[in-house]
Amino acid sequence: MMMKFSTQTVIPLLFLLLLTSPVLPLSTTTPNRLPTFPTNFISKTISPTPDHPLITRFPPEPNGYLHLGHAKSILINFGLNLQNSHDGKLRTNVRMDDTNPLKESSDYVSSIIDDVSWLVGPEYFNGATTSTSQHFDYLEECAEYLIANSLAYVDKSDKDTIREMRGTLTKPGTPSPYRDTDPEANLALFRKMKGGEVPTGSMVLRLKIDMSSSNMNLRDPVAYRVLTDTPHQNTGVQHNIYPMYDFSHPIVDALERISHSLCTLEFEGHRPLYEWVLEKLSPFLPSYPLPNQMEFSRLNLKYTVLSKRKLIQLVESNTVTGWDDPRLPTLSGVRRRGFTPSTLHTFCSRIGVSKVDSTIDFGDLENVARDDMDKTAPRGFVVTSPIKVTLTGPPPSHTSISIPTHPKDPSFGDRDVPFSSSLYIERSDFFDVDGPEGKAGGLPPGFNRLTPTQPARLRNAYVITVKDVVRDAESNPVELICSYDPETFGGVTPEGQKRVKGIIHWVDAPTATPCTIMQYDRLFKTENPGSATENFLDDVNPDSISVLPGAVCEPSIQSTCASHLSESKDPSSLHFQFERQGYYALDKDSTPSNLIFNRVVTLKDNWNVGKGGKNKEG
Repeated sequence: MMMKFSTQTVIPLLFLLLLTSPVLPLSTTTPNRLPTFPTNFISKTISPTPDHPLITRFPPEPNGYLHLGHAKSILINFGLNLQNSHDGKLRTNVRMDDTNPLKESSDYVSSIIDDVSWLVGPEYFNGATTSTSQHFDYLEECAEYLIANSLAYVDKSDKDTIREMRGTLTKPGTPSPYRDTDPEANLALFRKMKGGEVPTGSMVLRLKIDMSSSNMNLRDPVAYRVLTDTPHQNTGVQHNIYPMYDFSHPIVDALERISHSLCTLEFEGHRPLYEWVLEKLSPFLPSYPLPNQMEFSRLNLKYTVLSKRKLIQLVESNTVTGWDDPRLPTLSGVRRRGFTPSTLHTFCSRIGVSKVDSTIDFGDLENVARDDMDKTAPRGFVVTSPIKVTLTGPPPSHTSISIPTHPKDPSFGDRDVPFSSSLYIERSDFFDVDGPEGKAGGLPPGFNRLTPTQPARLRNAYVITVKDVVRDAESNPVELICSYDPETFGGVTPEGQKRVKGIIHWVDAPTATPCTIMQYDRLFKTENPGSATENFLDDVNPDSISVLPGAVCEPSIQSTCASHLSESKDPSSLHFQFERQGYYALDKDSTPSNLIFNRVVTLKDNWNVGKGGKNKEG
């Protein structure tokens, strides 16, 4: 039978918490930008009403940066909430699950707030968060309530002994010798833990459930551990003990009036513990309906890793340049790379919500990005590895050429691109039959672009023919002297002439702006990194980045970037399709005089042509 426990100091604290820590509904009439999910087992189960609205939460641990797996969870909690709201209002909390001061920092908190705001939009998340740490005092009162009612006890065993006592999947656990200590003695010990009177790691508080349960999560799990003199990023050194997630999670859900705690499938086995905590504390918790935990499948992606431990290893080993390295699947990384919230919304909506675990090809995300940017990205000319072209004869009659900014969308208008007798083209668009590359292997089959004997068309301009090749001391071409046919301007093929197959892009040399191109590719060369050697670092793709510092772009790109940099706090939200190259985003380190572009995706997916090999495009 449960002992009576005085709540004279606890109940006022509860009311204070409810007044100072309300749920954070964001009412908005803004058109829904969040993803719409197909009908699923969650939407079939929930039935919100004005008296019992749907309230969800996203509770990240501030011990690392959010990644694409978190993006799915965020969008499900926000998207399903708004999609199934009884009144069209969003009620989703972002809660910092900050129960481990050893691994948490305020920098992680700031990055989480920034990433969530970017992903769902400021109209749905204004940066306001709740935290588990703001409820630390009340959580300790909950622990004392359980102790007083013989539902929790202090265990002085070391962690290895506790682990051994829990048993295995085939062997029941062994009760701790401290399991039947009387409540008064346990309360005294727990208060010593709270007061910092015992050393770190010397004792823990365990819940008294069932050591013979087939569910190991119910074998007297640890609820509190001692961490004396360990500063917390939010509460400083006010507390000497810290709750475990399985204990604090259901309690704070109840305090925040969460109706549905939506978790990934790895928490399915924890649900009986979630329900046990709520049931045993029900006389002590607020009287409104207690939350329900429901689980959905997590996001698994090929050609990358979503383990926080592995991501930390990549950063700390300097395999990548930091948490926002554009090759990483962190939200900071994919944002800097140039992926858009719209792309992630569409991707997660297509995956849907289910209980079936599956692994999605990273190419599916890249294909969504291509479709997204094909509609929204203005076009432009960039030459990544330039060779100079000098046109002979009279100066071209066109000093600028009007070119559609988006051939598929007239609303983008036209751009005027300067044109003169001095141009840059891609070095790869000229095959030097008479030079080192020609002697090494001859003209590649199907090469239709420029050679000493084969003309090519400058896109939107003239057909040119090589007349002479200027070479350096090693016989490599450094400049092409070409003639041009004035009658071929704008795609015209004069009567009697054979149509030229090869069409190449160009940049006017006198007005060209230097820029740096970061050719990013997948960070790993295999679908399941580490599957062969058990070391995922063995499968890092050595060709995941190529830096091209000598690129040049047309003036309209430079002016657009300069304007964007002066007006936007998010440089990477500016995208282009560099014709014949791929889709690119402006890097956050860019300045008007030092433009840096990150390749988001190539124009086509070539990974599926030869799996595991380098993407050849670009």
